[in-house]
Amino acid sequence: MKVAVTSQAQDINGQVDARFGRCQFFIIADPATLEYEAFENPAITASGGAGIQAAQFVAHKGVDAVISGNFGPKAHQTLVAAGVKMYSAHTRTVREALEDYRKGTLPSVSSPTAAEHSGL
Repeated sequence: MKVAVTSQAQDINGQVDARFGRCQFFIIADPATLEYEAFENPAITASGGAGIQAAQFVAHKGVDAVISGNFGPKAHQTLVAAGVKMYSAHTRTVREALEDYRKGTLPSVSSPTAAEHSGL
């Protein structure tokens, strides 16, 4: 299983980034082993459609779930279409979010949690 977490840093000790489409990095990890890879978000500087581009990026990486602070409407729609589950995490590190995911204590996201263009 692979889970993508939005991050402000390139490792699992960084803080979860509240923005999905314009997060700094994606940490793609196995929540059971905490083995991970860090990727710069290719959509961070997009002039438009950052949420869609970021969602397509993580979906192409084969993730089963995404953890972020917030999800805008277009990112949410794209992730739903790709069959990727979404979970919310605030004010914690990526490691803590992955541990909470593994325990099943993170709240799932069933609708957008941010307005369009709120990550700008």
